[in-house]
Amino acid sequence: MDKPVNQKAWLLVLPVVATVAFSAVIPLMTVVNYSLQDIFDPQTRYFVGTEWFREVLNNPSIRAALGRQLLFSLIVLLIEIPLGIGIALTMPRRGPWVPVCLILLALPLLVPWNVVGTIWQIFARPDIGLLGRLVNGLGIPYNYTGNPLHAWLTVLVMDVWHWTSLVVLLCYAGLQAIPDAYYQAARIDGASRFAVFRHIELPRLKGVLLIAVLLRFMDSFMIYAEPFVLTGGGPGSSTTFLSQLLTTMAVGQFDLGPAAAFSLIYFLIILLFSYVFYTAMVRLGRAEG
Repeated sequence: MDKPVNQKAWLLVLPVVATVAFSAVIPLMTVVNYSLQDIFDPQTRYFVGTEWFREVLNNPSIRAALGRQLLFSLIVLLIEIPLGIGIALTMPRRGPWVPVCLILLALPLLVPWNVVGTIWQIFARPDIGLLGRLVNGLGIPYNYTGNPLHAWLTVLVMDVWHWTSLVVLLCYAGLQAIPDAYYQAARIDGASRFAVFRHIELPRLKGVLLIAVLLRFMDSFMIYAEPFVLTGGGPGSSTTFLSQLLTTMAVGQFDLGPAAAFSLIYFLIILLFSYVFYTAMVRLGRAEG
């Protein structure tokens, strides 16, 4: 005779389910509802089906912003992941300098996103900013408010300054988890420093790097506050990313239908790329393992 199973423990999950439903599911269903209607006022709305989705997909401004967003996320990953690994490898593993390094690395992560934009807005100004005056003093004409290339470089450097520490801390934690026996065996075999990194450290960092890539991709693909405060999306629309375009459409123009369709497409793009990254890295790990 089967022993009866007590299902009362599921009651402990109900607060979590209610919280998720209130904070995620219900707003998502509201956005889906808005994306299928043409809303004139709270009492006047008409069902339009997939019209807003077609309009968003055919919008040249959104396509251009998507291209800028993908390019920005790609460059960020190509810079921050190798740089984070390199810094983590040079950090001390033991001793009094370990907490000092960890605290210094954590400082940029503690700064709010809008404050980061304000800091770099002042720091990079060509008239009073330390960076702007230094670069111009070297004979390089630099003005991020008037030159699209300078604006792009400034936004990239700002993001690298703000978020490379996250990659460093993740990689450092992964390195600390490697048993000393691996390094002792490598020393006995006379392995070079690169061989130790290639055959011991890098394979052990795969799980950490997967988390770092996913976090940095999702965050860079949704970046809003930093470039908005720093450049306002300019010069022109050179640093206008998808999140800023979506905010302008929803809040500035109050086009709730197209904005809802835009946000759903935005969400699906992030979900798709995250799934592709995850699947590719998991398969690579299995193939090499």
